[in-house]
Amino acid sequence: MKTVTEDLRTRLFIGGEWRTAEGGGTFEVLDPSTGNPIARVEDAGPADALAAVEAAHRAQPAWAALAPRERAEILHGCYEVMTERAEELAALISLENGKALADARGEVAYAAEFFRWYSEEAVRVVGDLSVAPGGANRIMVQHQPVGVAVLVTPWNFPAAMATRKIAPALAAGCSVVLKPAAQTPLTAYAVADILHEVGVPAGVVNVLTTEDPGPVVSAMLHDPRVRALSFTGSTPVGRLLLREAADQVLKCSMELGGNAPFIVFDDADLDDALDGVMIAKMRNGGQACTAANRIYVQHGIREAFVRGLAERMGALVLGPGTDPGTQCGPLVDEAGVRKVERLVGEAVAAGASVVVGGERPQRDGYFYPPTVLDGVPPAAAMAREEVFGPVAGVIPFGTEDEVVAAANDTEHGLSAYVYTRDLARGLAVAERLESGMVAVNRGLVSDPAAPFGGVKQSGLGREGGGEGLREFTEQKYVAVAW
Repeated sequence: MKTVTEDLRTRLFIGGEWRTAEGGGTFEVLDPSTGNPIARVEDAGPADALAAVEAAHRAQPAWAALAPRERAEILHGCYEVMTERAEELAALISLENGKALADARGEVAYAAEFFRWYSEEAVRVVGDLSVAPGGANRIMVQHQPVGVAVLVTPWNFPAAMATRKIAPALAAGCSVVLKPAAQTPLTAYAVADILHEVGVPAGVVNVLTTEDPGPVVSAMLHDPRVRALSFTGSTPVGRLLLREAADQVLKCSMELGGNAPFIVFDDADLDDALDGVMIAKMRNGGQACTAANRIYVQHGIREAFVRGLAERMGALVLGPGTDPGTQCGPLVDEAGVRKVERLVGEAVAAGASVVVGGERPQRDGYFYPPTVLDGVPPAAAMAREEVFGPVAGVIPFGTEDEVVAAANDTEHGLSAYVYTRDLARGLAVAERLESGMVAVNRGLVSDPAAPFGGVKQSGLGREGGGEGLREFTEQKYVAVAW
């Protein structure tokens, strides 16, 4: 029986071929559960990046000219193969990312669904026809592929963040160059292998791995053949990429950082709220941009909520992601653990109390235990920065106006959660929250059929839904007289 590390793709994927990097360099991919190497992958440089752009540019016209139904069938084939290989892909994600197998299986299903959704959307890129107000001509609007797109994805959802960009780009008729995170390149190569096997033409999808992404991405963004950038990652990096993209006036879609409030009113169903916060907080061990980062609980329900949350968090089994019994895996790297340790230490020093967890275990790997802090001061760094770890910080509140003001007091605005039995209040609060997505009485907000994205410094544009495909198109207006 094969192990997950057999038959791994580790070379650059350019123009339908697996290549070594021009400079000959490689770098290690580590298992977060042990800190030990899994494999070595090619370390691309700017020359490799430009070769990928050239391949994408050559492939673009034929792919854009392909009938929408043909593109749709290829995308649906990708969905079918990903679904067939779900266990193999989940094991690979758990190995290089560290997330629990149950989470990894969920990610594979979510990632595959983007191929199915956009196989259906590919045949629905419709335009508009209307009569000009003056009556002299018709106004015809078409949606055409924007062209070669550079896709930059993070490590926390190595399959889903790739397919959420690749699928709509291909559906729209664009060719792409994907640059995955250095921590989790193996999953991206596995997805590329599936795309190649199913019949995506050479050059339509290219994948580059690099340990030094700055020069590689910059080279692509300054190539006039590139016309779009889609990035998922931190807000500081997003700002830098927007500056770089301005030189060629690229079309940009940016899904950046979050600082999600999770609001629990006194009248909320306690068990439902606890179920929801465990999903919103602990998906991928808290390493998600949509993770509940500030848990606001009204005074009347706070004591019972904290007690119930501590029981649930304390019962989670910490261990390697590849272990079937694990419920909370390691963080992705040492830097992630140190950040969590810093934020917890600062919150406790500022007056928060540790209810469960709070200390790094003495074991190999990048582990931090599921932790609950009560009474986190609103000014604490934990309430201002993304924790990106299995730490739930509870902040008490009194009134609706108070919690809405506190929830909106951030530069971010990606996702938010509201729990209340009063649906009218839940929807009214959802309207007041400065957030691109709000879940009411639900701990999961993501859906391939829905527009995913934020406001303020959480990003530009949307992924998912029909909006996600339009990010890879340009409108062309044609004035017609007949």
